[in-house]
Amino acid sequence: MLVYPAGVDLSTSALRFLARELTARRLAQGTRWRRLAAGRQALLVLAHLRCGHTYAQLAAGFGVGTTTAYRYIAEAVDILAALAPTLAEAVRTASGKAFVILDGTLLPIDRIAADRPFYSGQHKKHGMNVQVIADPAGRLLWASPRAAGICPRHQGRANPRHHRCPGGGRGGLLGRQGLPGRRGTVRAPYWGRWETLSPGQRAVNCSHAKIRALVEQAMATLKTWRLMRKLRCSTSRITSLVQAVLTLHLTCTN
Repeated sequence: MLVYPAGVDLSTSALRFLARELTARRLAQGTRWRRLAAGRQALLVLAHLRCGHTYAQLAAGFGVGTTTAYRYIAEAVDILAALAPTLAEAVRTASGKAFVILDGTLLPIDRIAADRPFYSGQHKKHGMNVQVIADPAGRLLWASPRAAGICPRHQGRANPRHHRCPGGGRGGLLGRQGLPGRRGTVRAPYWGRWETLSPGQRAVNCSHAKIRALVEQAMATLKTWRLMRKLRCSTSRITSLVQAVLTLHLTCTN
């Protein structure tokens, strides 16, 4: 395998943050020696999450075995996932906002056609659905545990099955059609065909759609981490990966 130097489009604050957490873990475990120092392990993990490089590619580039690269990444992901904000913490953060926006996005996964539980009828591909909460500026505040790929008409009803999402912000929670929630906190557009709605209801739906479009920025932020564009790991690891990326994103932006 050919090896070449490359860059990762992240700030050094993310590298220093992860290196500190890894150093603290090693001290807590009493680790005497590792093949890579904490800083190099942090760089390996960031290259995997940001650039989507495989274990074999990273192992060749950092001069370690493929199994060692896997263990280093799994260790760091678990540390970062434990630091991710919970839904309650995200709601407390959102309480000072004018409103917050909830929507879902599909993270494509590597599965065969027989794996129907992971198939999304909307995107015509296999994937895991993740709900995100964004503030009025489109900044990512929270990401949910993964759920099997679902079609759009079931997305609103499937959301509470995996996590309860209370309203947030002074203006409530802006959701898509069919999203259930407490009255007065979840604001959804009027249900029905365009031709059956009154002019006033159409105007409300247009305004609602313009505001909710801001959540696309949060989804795009999540997928700037190229690993999220095509996940080839076990589906049981996807939640930890999303939470790890969320932690690093909030660390870089705060």
